[in-house]
Amino acid sequence: MSHLDLNLIVLIILLACGIFSHNTAVTIAAAVLIIFRITPLSAYFPLLQQHGLNIGIIILTIGVLTPIASGAIAGNDILKSFMSWKSLVAVAIGLFVAWLGGRGVTLMANQPNVVAGLLIGTVAGVALLRGVPVGPLIAAGLLSLIIGSS
Repeated sequence: MSHLDLNLIVLIILLACGIFSHNTAVTIAAAVLIIFRITPLSAYFPLLQQHGLNIGIIILTIGVLTPIASGAIAGNDILKSFMSWKSLVAVAIGLFVAWLGGRGVTLMANQPNVVAGLLIGTVAGVALLRGVPVGPLIAAGLLSLIIGSS
């Protein structure tokens, strides 16, 4: 019992949740991290921790911008969208969420004791509620508003 690797058990549980809920993102992420954990690739955890979030955000941004780059959304349609009140509200919400994400990064850096809870909540939301794993920074930003930290 003294050699029980609780972190590996958590990853295996997350893998099972991903499989059970048919959530490919959680399944692949947990499987990759298990492989890293049980092989010599674990030496790369510091690099993954340092750059993983930025790489993920870059890949997510590429996915979001692809319809513009490919022409699936025409330039005229983009310009017309600013004539709609819904699009203007979308811009405002986008600004607010980006601001929240910035607050979240600061909170996570200054109060690392909340990171585990934010991650568990986000992963549970992805695995059980079919969410998308973009929530930790926004969740941290909302938490910063609630607890009054910036």
